[in-house]
Amino acid sequence: MRKFSLVILVTLVAFVLPGFGQKTVSELTLVYDAAITSGSPQPKMADAFDGATTTVYLKGNMSRSEMVSALFSSATIHDSRTGTAVVLREVSGQKLLIRLTPENWNEKNRRYNGISFVNTTETKQIAGYNCIKAEAKLADGSTFIVYYTTDIVPENKDYDYQFRNLNGLPLEYELSQGKLKIRYTVSKINLNPVPA
Repeated sequence: MRKFSLVILVTLVAFVLPGFGQKTVSELTLVYDAAITSGSPQPKMADAFDGATTTVYLKGNMSRSEMVSALFSSATIHDSRTGTAVVLREVSGQKLLIRLTPENWNEKNRRYNGISFVNTTETKQIAGYNCIKAEAKLADGSTFIVYYTTDIVPENKDYDYQFRNLNGLPLEYELSQGKLKIRYTVSKINLNPVPA
């Protein structure tokens, strides 16, 4: 009887303890600050993005991602239930609306199909959360670094296609676009309900 009780206790501890530090949320607002480096002595394009921010709103199966910079603004609204999306862009006073079917959405994000994340032993604190460093490996062989926390896990993992297989919430990541490197770092996390 004593061995049976010990087995039950060990099983409960193994299944219950990992969930204590983790908080699954259905509503969340994230603000990322973008820092851009170009590797050029005259970083004209990088200067135009100085002060750019990306704000992500999650509410159930809906997500909205807004990027604002001196050059343009863009908002993407995605419904993970239907797979459809709408992209709103304003560039030099001209406004564009682009509707995406589930097929269009998948094509737009095809680069991230098969992405895998390999954790490293490195950790750091971002916005008061303990983060794990991981290397993201894409099917084309390219890689990028992401720091993520397991303290907050969004219910809607499809809000950002590139991180849908990540076991947590990305708080810092670096992407390359041509010769530009863009580092996104969370500056604000709001766990309060997102207004409708």
